Amino acid sequence: MKAALFHKFEEAIEVTTAPDPTPSPDGVVIHVEATGICRSDWHGWKGHDSDITLPHIPGHEFAGVVEETGKNVRKWSRGDRVTAPFICACGSCEFCESGNQQVCPDQQQPGFTHWGSFASLVSIPHAEENLVQLPDELDFVSSASLGCRLATSYRAVVHQAQARPEHWLAIHGCGGVGLSALMVANALNVQTIAIDLDPEILRLATKLGATKTINANATSEIVGTVVDMTSGGAHYSIDSLGSRETATNSIRCLRPRGRHIQVGLMVGQDATSPVPFDQILARELEIIGSHGMQSHCYPELFDLITSKGIDPGLLISGTCDLSEGAALLTSGQAFGKPGITVITELS
Repeated sequence: MKAALFHKFEEAIEVTTAPDPTPSPDGVVIHVEATGICRSDWHGWKGHDSDITLPHIPGHEFAGVVEETGKNVRKWSRGDRVTAPFICACGSCEFCESGNQQVCPDQQQPGFTHWGSFASLVSIPHAEENLVQLPDELDFVSSASLGCRLATSYRAVVHQAQARPEHWLAIHGCGGVGLSALMVANALNVQTIAIDLDPEILRLATKLGATKTINANATSEIVGTVVDMTSGGAHYSIDSLGSRETATNSIRCLRPRGRHIQVGLMVGQDATSPVPFDQILARELEIIGSHGMQSHCYPELFDLITSKGIDPGLLISGTCDLSEGAALLTSGQAFGKPGITVITELS
């Protein structure tokens, strides 16, 4: 198969020929039609993820068609249009049995624990547990935003924050996850404040329905500005970037009994960031992690997309081939403009 492969962290990604994957007895191999370029892939290429064994193929948010099935797979057939969460659960542990596959201790992640979707083929284990049938009305390019960005944001806003109409949600960092959270919140009539450094991204946030925006380059008083805009603080706040500053601002901008949702990855020095426990105690704040979304919750997201007219395609800033995608990932240019870049030429 054609694939984007790197042999050392932080060194060149080469588009080359790699061995085709074969399905496990309960798994499938998927022909990749589109795959997004995510900052998590960049973290993996930098060596921030201990699960990666070199040489490696990145990529974890994809859409495609079932190419081959394992001998024990009954629900899925060749030709089915599918995607999958980036967390592929085992299906048999106590967490999977309780419906919490997103924290499965035995999870596998394409692009991290095994070769990912920057290739013409990708393998997915435990297909009965993890595959998601794509609705006919969703094209492959738009569907590539589901597995990491839109699905993650849906769970963060709906399940973890439990956001209610007319309440205020502050979103710190408006990359793919932040903009996705904005779209979900807007569809639920939640008032939103989009916070970012880039005026172009904030203009897109306004187009996508942000109630208010804050240019973080234009003020050093982000917390005070949010508190003023919301007459006392946000009800919910999401750190969708993952840094000491954004996480702290997200907690401090909450009103009493507010909820902070940590979605952005905290790596390196940020992994042990200081936490304002004085605020958490005095205001009875809730600090909640949110890591992906279970496959069985995707129909909820599809219903919201259909009923509220959400267009995932609005998140797509452009498409490219595999060589261009590898270069955009390693240079960081994939993250320097609004929206999501999707690789569509993988064969």
